[in-house]
Amino acid sequence: MRVAFAGTPGFAVPALEALCAAHEVVGVLTQPDRPAGRGRHLTESPVKQAARARALPLAQPSTLRSAQAQAALAAWAPEVLVVVAYGLLLPPEVLSLPRRGCLNIHASLLPRWRGAAPVQRAILAGDVETGVTIMQMDEGLDTGPVLLTERTLISRAHTGGSLHDELSVLGARLLIEALTGLERGTLEPVAQSADGVSYAAKIGKAEAVIDWQRDALSIERQVRAFNPWPVAQTQLEGETLRVFAAHADENDDIMPANDAKNTQPGSILDVQDGFMRVRCGSGTLSVTQVQRPGRRAMSVGEFAHGQALAGRRLG
Repeated sequence: MRVAFAGTPGFAVPALEALCAAHEVVGVLTQPDRPAGRGRHLTESPVKQAARARALPLAQPSTLRSAQAQAALAAWAPEVLVVVAYGLLLPPEVLSLPRRGCLNIHASLLPRWRGAAPVQRAILAGDVETGVTIMQMDEGLDTGPVLLTERTLISRAHTGGSLHDELSVLGARLLIEALTGLERGTLEPVAQSADGVSYAAKIGKAEAVIDWQRDALSIERQVRAFNPWPVAQTQLEGETLRVFAAHADENDDIMPANDAKNTQPGSILDVQDGFMRVRCGSGTLSVTQVQRPGRRAMSVGEFAHGQALAGRRLG
């Protein structure tokens, strides 16, 4: 099948690679190069790098609403356009251009978590499962009819990064199944349910600040969801401390006694075996990996070396 591809971040690369192995990729759309890193140098997107490595036709329009951008896509004569985390809106003229329409890989079980950050929102909400949906695109926000879905469990070991990577690979495999079904005429789109709709708003850096008044399990989910970005953070006596890894304690009834300051949320109760226990609004959190400004991420064992942490307060 003649397939055009539109994507930008690393999440989209496995899908592009799978398409190259199974179909004729006639062209790739990705967003224009953006400044990145401390030097703010113009940087190619992961999809652009993957497309260039395979010598695929490439276009980087700033919008798909222009006649020029639409003409370039039409010149590729795709039967279908696959869109994965592209980041630009597709106007009606583009949606109707390919004969078999436009397909999207979405990292949730639609209609739950429509929108920009479904992976992080699923972890933050404490969902026990998520998955991937292959849908036919329409003019709404992730509202198109569903072709295929596949579920996967969310464990307490998952971070935003690790779950993102798993769903990226799962989505690539499911995409090939969907295209096969379309070719053979064995796959029929099904309208999304009107029940269970939720929206995954874009993650903001302000959400990364830990509120120690909250319960330990919700803070654990915050730490996991925001690793590797934007990374949960707190303050230790005026210095920002980023928290990369932590887990809510199973036996949080074991507390140091007879010390009033240890009753305050954010209080560091003790440091042992490479973690520091912090009192939360409910329960305690064992923090295992942190990062100080300008330093690399390190274990709490390294961080605690040469300083007394017990009795100090975070936040």
